[in-house]
Amino acid sequence: MDDHDTISVHFYAFREYPMSRFWSQVVRDLTPYVPGEQPKIANLIKLNTNENPFPPSPKVLAGILAELGDDAARLRLYPDPNADLLKNAIAQQHGVTAKQVFVGNGSDEVLAHVFMALLKHDAPILFPDITYSFYPVYCGLYGVDHRTVPLAEDFSINPADYCGESYGQPGKMGRIGGIIFPNPNAPTGRLLALDAIEQILKANPDTPVVVDEAYVDFGGETAIKLVEHYDNVLVVHTLSKSRSLAGMRVGFAVGHPALIEALERVKNSFNSYPLDRLAIVGAVAAMEDQAYFEQCCRAVIATRDSLTAELHDIGFEVLPSAANFIFARHAQHDAAQLAKSLREKNIIVRHFKLPRIDQFLRITVGTEGECKALTDALRQITGSQG
Repeated sequence: MDDHDTISVHFYAFREYPMSRFWSQVVRDLTPYVPGEQPKIANLIKLNTNENPFPPSPKVLAGILAELGDDAARLRLYPDPNADLLKNAIAQQHGVTAKQVFVGNGSDEVLAHVFMALLKHDAPILFPDITYSFYPVYCGLYGVDHRTVPLAEDFSINPADYCGESYGQPGKMGRIGGIIFPNPNAPTGRLLALDAIEQILKANPDTPVVVDEAYVDFGGETAIKLVEHYDNVLVVHTLSKSRSLAGMRVGFAVGHPALIEALERVKNSFNSYPLDRLAIVGAVAAMEDQAYFEQCCRAVIATRDSLTAELHDIGFEVLPSAANFIFARHAQHDAAQLAKSLREKNIIVRHFKLPRIDQFLRITVGTEGECKALTDALRQITGSQG
């Protein structure tokens, strides 16, 4: 996604432009996605948009400079519309063929094409009630009917809720047009095991199932290995998180060639050149530097574990996370006030004014120093002694 955040309200998000008589009904009815805040504040500790605290592989810059050459003359030429170089690198990394790979301008664009190509049918699609809030936005944009399935009390996804004709709502739903969910889920960070995903696939052989794996590299097992056995599963990834390329906008999907062909047909009816020349070579370099990728993921996981322990010590409940963020609440302190107090100390985290999760904060795993500054500030705010 592809911030993969849940909707929140910022002062810049809603501009007071009058509704124009030239607007289509689709535009009139839309409630746009609100991206995570990107403030311009000096000395800010920014833990609100799940960016990787580490820079991308040094090979990324080397690849871009090599592509530019001495005079950047290549930029006068269109990029490869198929991005074959990148597709081959992704295919090699995941043990699939290039015909099973689709690439796009960030995983949000990939997901947009997924909704049009694979999820727009004459039956509603299913996704969790607490999840990536771009899903209902895409439904509104493309006219896709949808139903939300409540998470369990512990905020986990129950696969059984997606494995029957009633789909968690007895007597209210029959056939469905598709299933989509992030794994790990956002903003909760909770992971669904691979066998549970396979349970959903087996129960829905005639339904497209989309697994949005923006954060899977931080503790999960990718469902790409299921593509060989199930023709109805599509797995979506981004290079924004674990590959540290949020500023470059590269995403991809892996699935059966027939699913990929559907995405290609939509892409080539929308924008034949979604990835520029520099993004292609930079992404290839990032994919090929496996050692650096694994090193960064291990470091994020280690910092996440230590941050979780510190927050427990301060009195927070922290949901189990397999992502590069944690989801936490404090029984004695209001989440909105905590976020406000942290902001006054130049630390920003994400707060959600949504049912069931309005007392949680989503905190990106930053550097060790950033996380220490966060916990030191929270100890001061809550009065907890270290």
